Amino acid sequence: MTINYQYKNVQSPIKITLSDEQTAGHADHWRILTENISQDVPEWLQQMIEQATLPKGLNPNVSTQDSCLLLSEEQPCHIKQVLAMKEGKPECFINAYPCIDGPYGLTCTIERMVVNDNTQDAVLRLRSADGSTIYAFDQLYTANRHLYQQNTPYFVNFSAWAYEIAISQQDEVILVEDQEAIRYHRAFNDIVAANDGQVPDDIQEQIKDWQPETKEQMAPVEINLGHMCAYLFGDTLGQEDEAWCQGQVLGKQDSTFNGKPIILFDVVILREQDATPFVVRIGAVSTADTQAIEVNDYIQANIWLQAAIYKENQTSQEQSQAS
Repeated sequence: MTINYQYKNVQSPIKITLSDEQTAGHADHWRILTENISQDVPEWLQQMIEQATLPKGLNPNVSTQDSCLLLSEEQPCHIKQVLAMKEGKPECFINAYPCIDGPYGLTCTIERMVVNDNTQDAVLRLRSADGSTIYAFDQLYTANRHLYQQNTPYFVNFSAWAYEIAISQQDEVILVEDQEAIRYHRAFNDIVAANDGQVPDDIQEQIKDWQPETKEQMAPVEINLGHMCAYLFGDTLGQEDEAWCQGQVLGKQDSTFNGKPIILFDVVILREQDATPFVVRIGAVSTADTQAIEVNDYIQANIWLQAAIYKENQTSQEQSQAS
């Protein structure tokens, strides 16, 4: 009998380790939800223990024998808590942070992880299928830390907490007067419209051949910046998950976090041609201002972007890889 072995060189994504001094911590994230951190957060952590669950992430066999244990709650807005374990029993508290479940996501590869091994904090640099770079705090790093692989596509769920969120300034416009830019804009729109909304393979050749039929077609183009989708990540190492975004509200619903009223906004913050829209569920404390934001409004927000990678969401991806 002949036995064939297939060797696979499995490598983890690039990992950059930060010290405790280099790690920002979660004080600002808790301040989104309370001004009385020293009293409220310990109470919330104690309350969650009574109904805590063990999120599996990519690991189907979560064990209390691991050196660290991740606890969560089955609520849209919840806390995740990390405990150090010894011989199957909690030894000490390591970390805790507020989270939101995000039902939307993108297929991405993990290019890099910036990690504090003491606190189990990790910020992932992700590359989406269309080439966009996204940075997000990893809600499930404790559960997934030994399982991530280089150059492997994962379906990533995204969510965020909003430090600030408001309706975009509708009077922010720019006037494009460059004749070549105007010609390109008009040509592109005309060609796509004539092609039943589809971008033809030879779009660039057609644009070169396109000529205006009227003077009006070459008039300056006014672009409303308040109606754009945009995402800008942070520029400090390990804090790139602190982002600014602008986008359109696709959905809105009420929720709670430990008795506090929260509004969940489903916002598309990137919407490019021939790419899957980047939709994020953003949680904001319910106020008169956030209540005034309606579906279809364009908003601007400063957010803390989060990612979560679950095994059950990889089924279709695994099937496609197997085939």
